[in-house]
Amino acid sequence: MEDGASLSHTRWECKYHIVWIPKYRKKAMYGQLRKHLGEVIRKLARQKESNVIEGHLMPDHIHMLISIPPKYSVSQVIGYMKGKSAIHIARSYLGRRKNFTGQHFWARGYYVSTVGLDEDMVRSYIKKQEQEDQRLEQLNIFS
Repeated sequence: MEDGASLSHTRWECKYHIVWIPKYRKKAMYGQLRKHLGEVIRKLARQKESNVIEGHLMPDHIHMLISIPPKYSVSQVIGYMKGKSAIHIARSYLGRRKNFTGQHFWARGYYVSTVGLDEDMVRSYIKKQEQEDQRLEQLNIFS
């Protein structure tokens, strides 16, 4: 474990592959929002002492490889990131000063899997996700 991190009494390496979607899987992450949202998510992760190692924002979902310290649960960190980013989107892009009840940007759930020795494979998958989606769309158009 040469690249593990440490807390006061713990040496750790906890990495997760996370995917989450906007509500109703709308293709909502385009243009300026897509460019800006990546930095917002990285900043929110740092506030929970986590690190987004690899990430890619697709028009209808987010893929990321994230390192989360063991003192936080995965659901704590992801819930924090989804909640705060939704508030930020509502205020910055939807012109709302408050995040009103019932107006959610993200769907409730998310996908998570632990990353052990497959880290390189997961990194490669995240990097190539957009190319693969485009390839599949082309196949569907011509069928």
